[in-house]
Amino acid sequence: MNLVLLAFRLMCLAWLLPVTLHNGSHQPNKRKHKDVYLGENSKNQHGGRIDFKMKKSDSTKSLLIKSEQLLRIEDHDFAMRPGFGGAAIPVGIDVQVESIDSISEVNMDFTMTLYLRHYWQDDRLAFPSSSKKSRTFDARLVKKIWVPDVFFVHSKRSFIHDTTMENIMLRVYPDGNILYSVRITVTALCAMDFSSFPLDTQKCSLELESYAYNENDLMLYWKNGNDSLRTDEIVLSQFFIEEFHPSYGLAFYSSTGWYNRLYINFILRRHIFFFMLQTYFPTMLMVMLSWVSFWIDRRAVPARVSLGITTVLTMSTIITGVSASMPQVSYVKAVDIYLWASFLFVFLSVIEYAAVNYFTTVEEMKKLKGGKIPADFNATQTMAFDGCYHDNDIDLTPFPELLSTPNTERSRTATSRNSAAEPPPTEGTRLRRKKSIKHNLSFIMSNSYMIDSYSRVVFPMTYLMFNIIYWSLYS
Repeated sequence: MNLVLLAFRLMCLAWLLPVTLHNGSHQPNKRKHKDVYLGENSKNQHGGRIDFKMKKSDSTKSLLIKSEQLLRIEDHDFAMRPGFGGAAIPVGIDVQVESIDSISEVNMDFTMTLYLRHYWQDDRLAFPSSSKKSRTFDARLVKKIWVPDVFFVHSKRSFIHDTTMENIMLRVYPDGNILYSVRITVTALCAMDFSSFPLDTQKCSLELESYAYNENDLMLYWKNGNDSLRTDEIVLSQFFIEEFHPSYGLAFYSSTGWYNRLYINFILRRHIFFFMLQTYFPTMLMVMLSWVSFWIDRRAVPARVSLGITTVLTMSTIITGVSASMPQVSYVKAVDIYLWASFLFVFLSVIEYAAVNYFTTVEEMKKLKGGKIPADFNATQTMAFDGCYHDNDIDLTPFPELLSTPNTERSRTATSRNSAAEPPPTEGTRLRRKKSIKHNLSFIMSNSYMIDSYSRVVFPMTYLMFNIIYWSLYS
């Protein structure tokens, strides 16, 4: 019996032993996963502290450490330029102009977006490489090394684009040659001459120079000569770009010495069609409209006065609008000459009617005083459609003949004797009588309608001559 119980117990132990071993083998795995989970929680709870094994497997951090060690950034003082104390370090420049964003005549400046690239050699950044391939970095490494301090002379505003990161690229070659590229938008001054505006051509330049290093420490030069300046296809609304070319010069400062300076020169020629539509054509139409008053009857005072005042006010509005869009310069512009000459023609047409109206009034008053016009005469009834006043429409009574007196008889007799005593004029001679200015003025006053007739020809011919001279000088 005891033997049976002992055998049963041994069988139970043999059956339970594999189950116990299997459970024991899974328990360490659970503990291991739990440790990793706690390790991740501890990273968030303790401000980024991670397990050593995880830090060792982080490839991004190890790559940054390798790059800094490879370039030996910590072994050198990059606050000093390469080759400090020796010859000036040459820095090559090339520029690619992406766009000219705006040109302001009022502020006398322009805004340009460009890619500025620097080339120099820094032996401190040389590294061994079997493949001879370069390494490219962004703005984070640029702050740790020396780069040229190029700035834009006469710039008002400038910034480096930072969407989505700062647009800066650094490329280091194994032999220490460096390419440093940056995308910049700069607003710079342009000394414009508006004496021929809007038929003008403007010459602007963007100037580059080192701020701290004079020619003894840093030498700026165009890397590829005239090919160092490249442009994309640039289209402007008011200008046509005639030329883009680089140049080189020196700038002297009394306290610091001579500095190398690079110039990006471009020539802009203004499109005239916009100003023809906005300024010149409306001005011409206003001048021609003022001539319509010469064909309106001289007694239609409301019509001619309102037409003259309307054209004068319209010309004033055009002149004010053009002046508001231009800088307040102290010299006369080409558009000012045209506008004010046209304004003078419009103003003279108003003065012409004032003279016609005055002479007509004086003429009628003289006829009224001389008895040629009856007191009950209505002048509006004799107004012709062509604007001329016809004296045949008035029933003029002839003057009474002078009574013969002894004095008049004597004078007639003396006149006949003098005429008989004088020899007759020879054949081929012509008797001329000089007309005085007073006589001509009185003739015009007695025939005031002729002023309108002459004005219909004189005003257009004079304005046409002015346009021929103007466009031949400025175009």
